[in-house]
Amino acid sequence: MDENSRREIYCKAYAYAEQAHGEALALLRTLAQMPSPTHHEDRRAHYIADWLRAQGGAATIDAAKNVVCPIGDDGTKPLVVLAAHTDVVFDDETPLPLIEDGDIWRAPGVGDDTANLVNLLMTARYLLKHPMQSPYGFLVVANSCEEGLGNLDGTRHIFECYGSRVKEYLSFDCYAGMIVNHAVGSHRFRITADVQGGHSYANFGRPNAIKVLADVLEDLCAVKVPEYPKTTFNVGTFEGGVSVNAIAEHAEMLFEYRSASDAVLGKMDTELAWCVEKHKAPDVHLAYEAIGLRPGDGELAEQLLEALTQRSVDAYRATFKAEPDVQANSTDANIPLSLGIPANTIGTIIGAGAHTREEWIDTKSMVPGLALVLSLALGCCS
Repeated sequence: MDENSRREIYCKAYAYAEQAHGEALALLRTLAQMPSPTHHEDRRAHYIADWLRAQGGAATIDAAKNVVCPIGDDGTKPLVVLAAHTDVVFDDETPLPLIEDGDIWRAPGVGDDTANLVNLLMTARYLLKHPMQSPYGFLVVANSCEEGLGNLDGTRHIFECYGSRVKEYLSFDCYAGMIVNHAVGSHRFRITADVQGGHSYANFGRPNAIKVLADVLEDLCAVKVPEYPKTTFNVGTFEGGVSVNAIAEHAEMLFEYRSASDAVLGKMDTELAWCVEKHKAPDVHLAYEAIGLRPGDGELAEQLLEALTQRSVDAYRATFKAEPDVQANSTDANIPLSLGIPANTIGTIIGAGAHTREEWIDTKSMVPGLALVLSLALGCCS
Protein backbone atom coordinates (compact mmCIF):
# COMPACT_ATOMS: atom_id res chain seq x y z
CA MET A 1 0.00 0.00 0.00
CA ASP A 2 1.41 3.41 -0.95
CA GLU A 3 1.64 6.42 1.35
CA ASN A 4 -1.38 8.20 -0.17
CA SER A 5 -3.58 5.14 0.37
CA ARG A 6 -2.45 4.85 3.98
CA ARG A 7 -3.12 8.54 4.59
CA GLU A 8 -6.60 8.20 3.08
CA ILE A 9 -7.38 5.25 5.37
CA TYR A 10 -6.18 7.10 8.49
CA CYS A 11 -8.24 10.19 7.62
CA LYS A 12 -11.36 8.09 7.00
CA ALA A 13 -10.86 6.16 10.25
CA TYR A 14 -10.25 9.29 12.31
CA ALA A 15 -13.32 11.05 10.88
CA TYR A 16 -15.50 8.08 11.83
CA ALA A 17 -13.95 7.89 15.31
CA GLU A 18 -14.72 11.55 15.98
CA GLN A 19 -18.26 11.24 14.63
CA ALA A 20 -18.97 8.07 16.66
CA HIS A 21 -17.38 9.23 19.94
CA GLY A 22 -20.66 9.90 21.74
CA GLU A 23 -22.05 6.49 20.83
CA ALA A 24 -18.79 4.84 21.87
CA LEU A 25 -19.03 6.50 25.29
CA ALA A 26 -22.64 5.38 25.69
CA LEU A 27 -21.64 1.78 24.90
CA LEU A 28 -18.69 2.01 27.30
CA ARG A 29 -20.95 3.34 30.06
CA THR A 30 -23.16 0.27 29.72
CA LEU A 31 -20.44 -2.37 29.42
CA ALA A 32 -18.15 -0.89 32.08
CA GLN A 33 -20.83 -1.44 34.74
CA MET A 34 -21.69 -4.97 33.62
CA PRO A 35 -20.04 -7.71 35.74
CA SER A 36 -18.03 -10.19 33.69
CA PRO A 37 -15.87 -12.54 35.77
CA THR A 38 -13.71 -15.05 33.92
CA HIS A 39 -15.81 -18.12 32.99
CA HIS A 40 -18.97 -16.10 33.75
CA GLU A 41 -19.05 -13.62 30.87
CA ASP A 42 -22.66 -14.49 29.93
CA ARG A 43 -24.20 -11.06 30.57
CA ARG A 44 -21.71 -9.17 28.44
CA ALA A 45 -21.77 -11.86 25.78
CA HIS A 46 -25.55 -11.70 25.37
CA TYR A 47 -25.57 -7.90 25.37
CA ILE A 48 -22.79 -7.72 22.77
CA ALA A 49 -24.39 -10.35 20.54
CA ASP A 50 -27.70 -8.44 20.59
CA TRP A 51 -25.89 -5.16 19.91
CA LEU A 52 -24.05 -6.61 16.89
CA ARG A 53 -27.27 -8.10 15.52
CA ALA A 54 -28.87 -4.65 15.81
CA GLN A 55 -26.05 -3.34 13.60
CA GLY A 56 -26.82 -6.00 10.98
CA GLY A 57 -24.27 -8.61 12.05
CA ALA A 58 -24.84 -12.37 12.21
CA ALA A 59 -23.44 -12.65 15.73
CA THR A 60 -23.57 -15.90 17.67
CA ILE A 61 -22.32 -17.08 21.07
CA ASP A 62 -20.25 -20.26 20.86
CA ALA A 63 -19.65 -23.03 23.39
CA ALA A 64 -16.79 -21.08 25.01
CA LYS A 65 -18.95 -17.94 25.54
CA ASN A 66 -17.19 -16.08 22.72
CA VAL A 67 -19.31 -13.70 20.69
CA VAL A 68 -18.41 -14.40 17.05
CA CYS A 69 -19.46 -12.13 14.18
CA PRO A 70 -18.22 -12.92 10.65
CA ILE A 71 -18.09 -9.96 8.26
CA GLY A 72 -17.52 -10.33 4.51
CA ASP A 73 -16.92 -14.05 4.89
CA ASP A 74 -18.24 -16.59 2.42
CA GLY A 75 -17.04 -19.58 4.39
CA THR A 76 -13.94 -20.14 2.27
CA LYS A 77 -11.89 -16.93 2.45
CA PRO A 78 -8.79 -16.60 4.62
CA LEU A 79 -9.79 -14.84 7.83
CA VAL A 80 -8.44 -11.84 9.71
CA VAL A 81 -9.47 -12.14 13.37
CA LEU A 82 -10.17 -8.91 15.26
CA ALA A 83 -10.61 -9.64 18.97
CA ALA A 84 -10.94 -8.13 22.45
CA HIS A 85 -11.76 -9.99 25.64
CA THR A 86 -14.97 -9.61 27.64
CA ASP A 87 -13.79 -10.83 31.06
CA VAL A 88 -12.38 -8.77 33.94
CA VAL A 89 -10.27 -9.98 36.87
CA PHE A 90 -12.91 -9.20 39.50
CA ASP A 91 -15.54 -11.68 40.68
CA ASP A 92 -18.30 -9.09 41.25
CA GLU A 93 -21.81 -10.27 40.42
CA THR A 94 -23.42 -6.87 41.07
CA PRO A 95 -22.91 -3.81 38.84
CA LEU A 96 -19.34 -2.51 38.77
CA PRO A 97 -18.89 1.04 40.11
CA LEU A 98 -18.24 3.59 37.35
CA ILE A 99 -17.09 7.10 38.26
CA GLU A 100 -17.14 9.73 35.51
CA ASP A 101 -14.88 12.68 36.30
CA GLY A 102 -14.92 14.71 33.11
CA ASP A 103 -12.88 12.80 30.55
CA ILE A 104 -11.41 10.51 33.23
CA TRP A 105 -13.54 7.44 33.90
CA ARG A 106 -12.76 4.99 36.68
CA ALA A 107 -14.04 1.44 37.05
CA PRO A 108 -12.64 -2.04 37.63
CA GLY A 109 -11.67 -3.36 34.21
CA VAL A 110 -12.55 -0.14 32.37
CA GLY A 111 -9.30 -0.19 30.37
CA ASP A 112 -8.50 -3.90 30.58
CA ASP A 113 -10.36 -4.60 28.48
CA THR A 114 -13.70 -2.84 28.28
CA ALA A 115 -12.72 0.33 26.43
CA ASN A 116 -10.64 -1.64 23.92
CA LEU A 117 -13.66 -3.91 23.45
CA VAL A 118 -15.81 -0.88 22.68
CA ASN A 119 -13.31 0.27 20.04
CA LEU A 120 -13.50 -3.18 18.47
CA LEU A 121 -17.32 -3.15 18.46
CA MET A 122 -17.49 0.31 16.94
CA THR A 123 -15.08 -0.89 14.24
CA ALA A 124 -17.33 -3.88 13.61
CA ARG A 125 -20.27 -1.53 13.17
CA TYR A 126 -18.38 0.45 10.53
CA LEU A 127 -17.43 -2.72 8.63
CA LEU A 128 -21.04 -3.94 8.74
CA LYS A 129 -22.41 -0.61 7.50
CA HIS A 130 -19.74 -0.19 4.78
CA PRO A 131 -19.26 -3.57 3.01
CA MET A 132 -16.03 -3.82 1.02
CA GLN A 133 -14.65 -6.18 -1.57
CA SER A 134 -11.69 -8.07 -0.13
CA PRO A 135 -9.93 -11.39 -0.62
CA TYR A 136 -10.19 -11.80 3.16
CA GLY A 137 -13.08 -12.15 5.55
CA PHE A 138 -13.20 -10.69 9.05
CA LEU A 139 -14.01 -12.62 12.19
CA VAL A 140 -14.87 -10.15 14.95
CA VAL A 141 -14.55 -11.92 18.31
CA ALA A 142 -15.47 -10.70 21.80
CA ASN A 143 -13.71 -13.55 23.54
CA SER A 144 -13.92 -15.09 26.99
CA CYS A 145 -11.34 -16.33 29.48
CA GLU A 146 -8.32 -14.11 28.89
CA GLU A 147 -7.76 -13.22 32.53
CA GLY A 148 -6.35 -15.27 35.40
CA LEU A 149 -7.13 -18.96 35.25
CA GLY A 150 -9.21 -18.57 32.12
CA ASN A 151 -6.22 -20.21 30.40
CA LEU A 152 -7.09 -18.40 27.14
CA ASP A 153 -9.90 -20.92 26.68
CA GLY A 154 -11.96 -18.56 24.52
CA THR A 155 -9.17 -17.97 22.03
CA ARG A 156 -8.22 -21.65 22.07
CA HIS A 157 -11.78 -22.47 21.02
CA ILE A 158 -11.66 -19.97 18.15
CA PHE A 159 -8.59 -21.67 16.75
CA GLU A 160 -10.08 -25.12 17.23
CA CYS A 161 -12.96 -23.97 15.02
CA TYR A 162 -11.26 -21.65 12.51
CA GLY A 163 -7.51 -22.19 12.87
CA SER A 164 -6.82 -23.49 9.37
CA ARG A 165 -8.46 -20.42 7.83
CA VAL A 166 -6.90 -17.69 9.99
CA LYS A 167 -4.42 -15.58 8.01
CA GLU A 168 -3.57 -13.21 10.85
CA TYR A 169 -4.82 -12.18 14.25
CA LEU A 170 -5.17 -8.78 15.91
CA SER A 171 -6.34 -8.41 19.49
CA PHE A 172 -6.88 -5.15 21.33
CA ASP A 173 -5.93 -5.09 24.99
CA CYS A 174 -4.56 -2.76 27.66
CA TYR A 175 -3.00 0.65 27.08
CA ALA A 176 -1.94 2.71 24.10
CA GLY A 177 1.71 2.37 23.18
CA MET A 178 1.89 -1.37 23.72
CA ILE A 179 2.26 -3.61 20.68
CA VAL A 180 2.85 -7.27 21.49
CA ASN A 181 4.37 -9.40 18.73
CA HIS A 182 5.91 -12.28 20.69
CA ALA A 183 4.37 -14.52 23.32
CA VAL A 184 5.47 -14.79 26.94
CA GLY A 185 4.41 -18.25 28.11
CA SER A 186 3.36 -19.14 31.62
CA HIS A 187 3.02 -22.29 33.71
CA ARG A 188 0.68 -22.10 36.70
CA PHE A 189 0.42 -24.52 39.61
CA ARG A 190 -1.61 -25.22 42.71
CA ILE A 191 0.67 -26.54 45.49
CA THR A 192 -0.95 -28.15 48.55
CA ALA A 193 0.25 -29.35 51.94
CA ASP A 194 -1.73 -31.68 54.22
CA VAL A 195 -0.77 -32.85 57.73
CA GLN A 196 -2.47 -34.31 60.82
CA GLY A 197 -2.95 -30.98 62.60
CA GLY A 198 -4.11 -30.68 66.17
CA HIS A 199 -4.28 -28.32 69.17
CA SER A 200 -1.71 -25.52 69.13
CA TYR A 201 -0.66 -26.22 72.74
CA ALA A 202 -1.44 -29.86 73.41
CA ASN A 203 0.02 -31.02 70.08
CA PHE A 204 2.83 -28.51 69.75
CA GLY A 205 5.63 -29.85 67.58
CA ARG A 206 3.50 -31.53 64.94
CA PRO A 207 4.02 -30.32 61.35
CA ASN A 208 1.99 -27.27 60.42
CA ALA A 209 0.75 -27.20 56.80
CA ILE A 210 1.22 -23.42 56.54
CA LYS A 211 4.82 -23.65 57.82
CA VAL A 212 5.56 -26.57 55.46
CA LEU A 213 4.23 -24.63 52.48
CA ALA A 214 6.09 -21.48 53.57
CA ASP A 215 9.34 -23.50 53.54
CA VAL A 216 8.55 -24.70 50.01
CA LEU A 217 7.88 -21.10 48.96
CA GLU A 218 11.16 -19.93 50.47
CA ASP A 219 13.04 -22.47 48.35
CA LEU A 220 11.07 -21.57 45.22
CA CYS A 221 11.92 -17.89 45.70
CA ALA A 222 15.61 -18.78 46.09
CA VAL A 223 15.78 -20.41 42.64
CA LYS A 224 17.84 -18.20 40.33
CA VAL A 225 15.86 -17.33 37.22
CA PRO A 226 17.51 -16.24 33.95
CA GLU A 227 17.74 -12.54 33.20
CA TYR A 228 17.56 -13.32 29.50
CA PRO A 229 15.14 -14.34 28.32
CA LYS A 230 13.33 -12.49 31.08
CA THR A 231 11.85 -15.09 33.43
CA THR A 232 9.69 -14.33 36.46
CA PHE A 233 7.84 -16.11 39.25
CA ASN A 234 4.99 -15.12 41.52
CA VAL A 235 2.91 -16.52 44.36
CA GLY A 236 -0.58 -15.18 43.74
CA THR A 237 -2.52 -16.64 46.67
CA PHE A 238 -1.53 -18.36 49.91
CA GLU A 239 -4.16 -19.68 52.30
CA GLY A 240 -4.81 -22.33 54.93
CA GLY A 241 -5.67 -23.14 58.50
CA VAL A 242 -8.91 -22.63 60.45
CA SER A 243 -8.05 -20.94 63.77
CA VAL A 244 -5.28 -19.22 65.68
CA ASN A 245 -5.19 -22.07 68.22
CA ALA A 246 -5.24 -24.98 65.73
CA ILE A 247 -2.25 -26.44 63.91
CA ALA A 248 -3.11 -25.95 60.25
CA GLU A 249 -4.04 -29.24 58.60
CA HIS A 250 -4.21 -27.85 55.07
CA ALA A 251 -2.59 -25.02 53.12
CA GLU A 252 -2.36 -24.22 49.44
CA MET A 253 -0.93 -21.60 47.15
CA LEU A 254 -1.07 -20.62 43.49
CA PHE A 255 2.34 -20.17 41.90
CA GLU A 256 3.43 -19.28 38.38
CA TYR A 257 6.48 -18.94 36.17
CA ARG A 258 6.60 -16.73 33.08
CA SER A 259 9.19 -16.69 30.33
CA ALA A 260 9.49 -16.07 26.61
CA SER A 261 11.27 -19.44 26.40
CA ASP A 262 9.35 -22.70 26.66
CA ALA A 263 12.67 -24.45 27.35
CA VAL A 264 13.25 -22.21 30.40
CA LEU A 265 9.71 -22.87 31.60
CA GLY A 266 10.48 -26.59 31.42
CA LYS A 267 13.56 -26.07 33.61
CA MET A 268 11.51 -24.07 36.11
CA ASP A 269 8.98 -26.89 36.27
CA THR A 270 11.84 -29.22 37.20
CA GLU A 271 12.97 -26.85 39.96
CA LEU A 272 9.44 -26.70 41.34
CA ALA A 273 9.19 -30.49 41.40
CA TRP A 274 12.52 -30.67 43.26
CA CYS A 275 11.44 -28.09 45.87
CA VAL A 276 8.22 -29.95 46.57
CA GLU A 277 9.95 -33.32 46.77
CA LYS A 278 12.55 -31.94 49.19
CA HIS A 279 9.92 -31.12 51.82
CA LYS A 280 7.95 -34.35 51.69
CA ALA A 281 7.98 -36.50 54.85
CA PRO A 282 6.07 -39.50 56.22
CA ASP A 283 3.72 -37.17 58.11
CA VAL A 284 3.57 -34.48 55.42
CA HIS A 285 1.64 -34.87 52.19
CA LEU A 286 2.78 -32.38 49.54
CA ALA A 287 1.41 -32.27 46.01
CA TYR A 288 1.21 -29.94 43.05
CA GLU A 289 -0.88 -29.80 39.91
CA ALA A 290 -0.70 -27.72 36.75
CA ILE A 291 -3.76 -25.48 36.53
CA GLY A 292 -2.86 -23.31 33.57
CA LEU A 293 -0.54 -23.17 30.60
CA ARG A 294 -0.06 -20.31 28.19
CA PRO A 295 2.17 -21.34 25.31
CA GLY A 296 5.04 -19.26 23.93
CA ASP A 297 5.95 -18.71 20.29
CA GLY A 298 5.77 -21.55 17.82
CA GLU A 299 7.57 -21.71 14.48
CA LEU A 300 6.79 -18.30 13.03
CA ALA A 301 7.19 -16.97 9.52
CA GLU A 302 9.23 -14.00 10.67
CA GLN A 303 8.75 -11.94 7.49
CA LEU A 304 4.95 -12.17 7.74
CA LEU A 305 5.06 -11.31 11.45
CA GLU A 306 7.39 -8.38 10.82
CA ALA A 307 5.07 -7.08 8.10
CA LEU A 308 2.05 -7.25 10.42
CA THR A 309 3.96 -5.58 13.25
CA GLN A 310 5.10 -2.79 10.95
CA ARG A 311 1.49 -2.13 9.94
CA SER A 312 0.56 -1.90 13.62
CA VAL A 313 3.47 0.45 14.32
CA ASP A 314 2.58 2.67 11.34
CA ALA A 315 -1.08 2.82 12.38
CA TYR A 316 -0.18 3.70 15.96
CA ARG A 317 2.18 6.47 14.84
CA ALA A 318 -0.47 7.89 12.52
CA THR A 319 -3.29 7.90 15.07
CA PHE A 320 -1.56 8.61 18.40
CA LYS A 321 1.35 10.64 17.00
CA ALA A 322 3.81 8.77 19.21
CA GLU A 323 6.24 5.86 19.15
CA PRO A 324 4.96 2.50 20.41
CA ASP A 325 6.74 -0.01 22.62
CA VAL A 326 7.00 -3.29 20.70
CA GLN A 327 7.40 -6.09 23.23
CA ALA A 328 6.84 -9.69 24.22
CA ASN A 329 3.95 -10.24 26.62
CA SER A 330 1.23 -12.66 27.66
CA THR A 331 -2.07 -12.04 25.85
CA ASP A 332 -4.66 -13.81 23.73
CA ALA A 333 -2.13 -13.59 20.89
CA ASN A 334 -0.15 -16.37 22.61
CA ILE A 335 -2.45 -18.93 20.98
CA PRO A 336 -2.00 -17.92 17.32
CA LEU A 337 1.71 -17.18 17.86
CA SER A 338 2.15 -20.67 19.31
CA LEU A 339 0.56 -22.02 16.13
CA GLY A 340 2.87 -20.02 13.87
CA ILE A 341 0.16 -17.54 12.83
CA PRO A 342 1.17 -13.84 12.65
CA ALA A 343 -0.45 -12.00 15.54
CA ASN A 344 -0.26 -8.70 17.39
CA THR A 345 -1.95 -7.40 20.52
CA ILE A 346 -2.34 -3.63 20.49
CA GLY A 347 -3.37 -1.20 23.22
CA THR A 348 -5.81 1.52 22.17
CA ILE A 349 -6.55 3.44 25.39
CA ILE A 350 -4.62 5.89 27.57
CA GLY A 351 -5.01 4.91 31.21
CA ALA A 352 -3.44 3.11 34.16
CA GLY A 353 -4.16 0.84 37.10
CA ALA A 354 -4.93 -2.39 35.27
CA HIS A 355 -6.11 -5.20 37.57
CA THR A 356 -6.96 -2.76 40.36
CA ARG A 357 -10.30 -1.33 41.38
CA GLU A 358 -8.87 2.15 40.78
CA GLU A 359 -8.22 1.62 37.07
CA TRP A 360 -8.87 4.73 34.98
CA ILE A 361 -8.89 5.79 31.35
CA ASP A 362 -8.90 9.09 29.51
CA THR A 363 -11.97 8.82 27.31
CA LYS A 364 -10.55 11.36 24.85
CA SER A 365 -8.07 8.67 23.85
CA MET A 366 -10.91 6.54 22.52
CA VAL A 367 -10.96 8.70 19.39
CA PRO A 368 -7.41 7.87 18.22
CA GLY A 369 -7.91 4.38 19.69
CA LEU A 370 -10.95 3.68 17.53
CA ALA A 371 -9.17 5.21 14.54
CA LEU A 372 -6.26 2.83 15.20
CA VAL A 373 -8.46 -0.28 15.24
CA LEU A 374 -10.46 0.77 12.18
CA SER A 375 -7.40 1.79 10.17
CA LEU A 376 -5.83 -1.62 10.80
CA ALA A 377 -9.02 -3.33 9.63
CA LEU A 378 -9.34 -1.12 6.54
CA GLY A 379 -5.69 -1.74 5.72
CA CYS A 380 -6.44 -5.47 5.46
CA CYS A 381 -8.92 -4.73 2.67
CA SER A 382 -6.52 -2.66 0.57
